[in-house]
Amino acid sequence: MLTFDTSPLRRRHRAGSLALVAAVVAVVGALGIVTAAKRTITGIEEVPGVAEVLSPASDTVDNYLLVGSDSRAAGDPNTGDSGDVTGNRSDSLMVLRYDKASGVAELLSLPRDLYVEVPGHEGRRRINSAYNDGPAVLVRTVQLLGIPVHHYVEVDFSGFTQLVEALGGIDICFKRPTRDINTGLAIPTKGCYTLDGKMALAYARSRHYEEWREGEWQEDPTSDLGRTRRQRRFVNLCLQKAVAEVKANPFRTGSLVDAISAAVRTDAALDPLDAAMSLRGAVDEGLGTFALPVVPATVDGNDILELGDGAAEVLAYFRGEGPRPRQQG
Repeated sequence: MLTFDTSPLRRRHRAGSLALVAAVVAVVGALGIVTAAKRTITGIEEVPGVAEVLSPASDTVDNYLLVGSDSRAAGDPNTGDSGDVTGNRSDSLMVLRYDKASGVAELLSLPRDLYVEVPGHEGRRRINSAYNDGPAVLVRTVQLLGIPVHHYVEVDFSGFTQLVEALGGIDICFKRPTRDINTGLAIPTKGCYTLDGKMALAYARSRHYEEWREGEWQEDPTSDLGRTRRQRRFVNLCLQKAVAEVKANPFRTGSLVDAISAAVRTDAALDPLDAAMSLRGAVDEGLGTFALPVVPATVDGNDILELGDGAAEVLAYFRGEGPRPRQQG
């Protein structure tokens, strides 16, 4: 029998991010709400030591490294454990690519388990471990993949719920009853729901995503790859909601800006107003999405992901040096 506490959900009877930060800032700039944009600039905390390791400016692309940082005290989305370990970890990694010529913006997910070289360490390790040595090391790690990083934007998931609440929730449709016991995701029946901040966070963090199929709970076999796919979908939905909300009622911009200021940190070189003016066209269109081609492998008994066929083409495109790959995610 399926039982759920559905209090955080508001069922919709019709079908209806990290990059949400860039989206809201872009909407603010696009609508010409200068006062709110200046509040964003002065209110966002700067990450020390990151500006010094950013890539030189490019004539073709601007790349934003978007990092979802997760407080260990708030609970581990993989195990459900909480309270015993302090500090932060990187829970989500994406690169937002802005093409200066076309004005198109696109997202690339970097799976947590991607096996890469990390500066200061011998051999290779999972990419999410680089954040343990600080944001600057994470930036350099992504650069070693061949992706230039021109800007750094970090969203603290502890403030993420307030940001989603400021948007009035996020609308997501589910094909089946869905849950993740570790994060608290609980969808009792198929259909479209407006997720509040807490449940939206549970969806975005889910690594043990289960659906009710053929009379039993079945976990998504794609694991971290499935999670990054859902996160890209979630970012686009947040983006569209931010655009719709602010355009419908510009006076709500203030609450969005306040939520952003509490949840976001950026490199010292990033000017949110400049980013707004650059990204405003892409905001209305939504973001194209890419999945980095990878293959599963095992190292010393640990499951990892290696770059697969087609990865070189995707990395070249995000460097601004190659054609747009056919593969999307």
